[in-house]
Amino acid sequence: MSVLSTVLQAYGDSWRRNRVIVALYFVLRLVSLAVLAPLVGGLINGAVSLSSQSALTDQDIAGFVLTPVGFVAAVGILSLLLVVEVLGFAVMTAIWRAGGVGGVAAARAALWAVIRRWRPLLVFALLFVMRVLALALPFVLLGLLIAARFLTKYDINYYLAYRPPQAMIAGGIIAVLLAGLAVVLLMRLSGWALALHMVLFDGVGPHAAFARSAEFMVGRRLQLQRELVVWIVLRAALMGGVGLLAGVLLNLMPLQAESGMRLVLAITMAVVALWTLARTVVSALALGALARVVNGHFHGGVPLQPPAARPPGSVRGRLALGCAGIVGLVMFGFWSGGRLLDGISTQDDVTVIAHRGAAGSRPENTLASVQKAIEDGTDWVEIDVQETADGEVAVVHDSDFMKLSGADLKIWEATMDDLAEIDIGSWYDGIYADQRTPLLRDVLEMAKGRAKVLIELKYYGHDVELEPRVAAIVEELDMADQIATMSLKYPAVQKMLALRPDWRSGILAATAVGDLAGLDGDFIAVNMGQAGPRLAQRTAAAGKDLYVWTVNDPLEMSKMISMGVSGLITDEPALARQVLRIRAGLSTPERLLLWMSEELGVSLNTKRYRDDSP
Repeated sequence: MSVLSTVLQAYGDSWRRNRVIVALYFVLRLVSLAVLAPLVGGLINGAVSLSSQSALTDQDIAGFVLTPVGFVAAVGILSLLLVVEVLGFAVMTAIWRAGGVGGVAAARAALWAVIRRWRPLLVFALLFVMRVLALALPFVLLGLLIAARFLTKYDINYYLAYRPPQAMIAGGIIAVLLAGLAVVLLMRLSGWALALHMVLFDGVGPHAAFARSAEFMVGRRLQLQRELVVWIVLRAALMGGVGLLAGVLLNLMPLQAESGMRLVLAITMAVVALWTLARTVVSALALGALARVVNGHFHGGVPLQPPAARPPGSVRGRLALGCAGIVGLVMFGFWSGGRLLDGISTQDDVTVIAHRGAAGSRPENTLASVQKAIEDGTDWVEIDVQETADGEVAVVHDSDFMKLSGADLKIWEATMDDLAEIDIGSWYDGIYADQRTPLLRDVLEMAKGRAKVLIELKYYGHDVELEPRVAAIVEELDMADQIATMSLKYPAVQKMLALRPDWRSGILAATAVGDLAGLDGDFIAVNMGQAGPRLAQRTAAAGKDLYVWTVNDPLEMSKMISMGVSGLITDEPALARQVLRIRAGLSTPERLLLWMSEELGVSLNTKRYRDDSP
């Protein structure tokens, strides 16, 4: 039988047992979530408790992970996830050892086999995780060294925007490393393929199982490796087909229709439900097929038998208890879902914040961009500031000018004379060749009385007196009530609050663990991936605002507003104003429809942006 035929037959066998496989998969996911959630939460809370803050933001997390305790915590979380996957695979494997037993009896036999051997299985899972991590560690370290060698001379945004030869070389080497890691894992995993079977069905000790499996698979690895590659391709194709079908169905709907919105909403919800169900079924069947493929190489053990039948009364009692548990879970789902929906705002009281000015229609952080944002009706203009070599506060995001002009000059080494020679507008369009790096003073003077200014304090380890200098300029122009400050560095936020406690200030976070709402400041600015109704509720309960960046698609804007965020940080302030006007005439179901459409990947803005970082 060919490799393709073997894998297709495994998928077919998995489909023929779809009821028990999908049901077990769903139950296992629920149980793993119930077990993992408190464990991962405990690790995160432990990490936060080691600091003096209620949450850890980007730079705090990076610093913590690089500490011995942080590294152990990160490895611990990854290990928990892998252990759960191994145990889930063990249950699926046991399904195929149940012989001719089918349905509920097969599920009982599989679960009983795993429960009966839970201790050696747990030890095996931990040993497996340690071996995988040991294999991956050299490749990860080499990748970090390559990145440090090729991608640290200039600001990272230059490499992301232009992809110069250094970035391509680094990317190529890292891709080779990843391919090498994949090959090594495939070779090793194919050798260890039957270790789980030996522990579960032959009673072999966890430590000895790896060596015995590798010995048994000599001469058989290549066949299994081919089967695994085909299995991966088929799984990816099935998942892609499910996503494509959902997208086609959604795009066939009349999103612009002026009538029949209830029907459109119902169709959208049906598509979402079917898409979620289909993904779950495909994942379950693919895992079952994988277990079937591997099981085809194992010829030891004996067929499993379900545990002895219990008295009818005992069965009825357990069934009643199980039903009660399911009912309780459903009720909890409705309650928690209701709590989330209660936090979805239907009244749009949202601030528009122009990201580096109107960066979608003018070169970023220029006076042209600031002027355009004001003309577009923005509430705030967001800019980045750093110090120059001669002590001026300049408006610039990156640590150098490579991305904007190709000039290899760090901002802290540049003087005002240098800045006067650097064209930062031509990269966008030749008509902006006259644009030069403005000073904070220039932006404030342009915005005074027309829009407020959100000043992000940028730090690359070369600041001298950035906070006092910003404060002096703002006070000189009498604009303390027209500005706010924020930073990725929480100590800098605290320093600014101590320096000017009456000024509006907030924390910027691309990633975070813990309670962001508990940090000092008047607002929190997060990326879209972190935003949600629950975070909006917590920040509102703490009396703070929640800003989200960088939101440039109309559907994304509508979704964020529906979640209850306080402000949109966007490159397209005029578009944000248009979305707010349109939403004012929409009903709640219509707004929910827009949200559902965005969740399914529909996008109404096809413009490409060079940089969506804060």
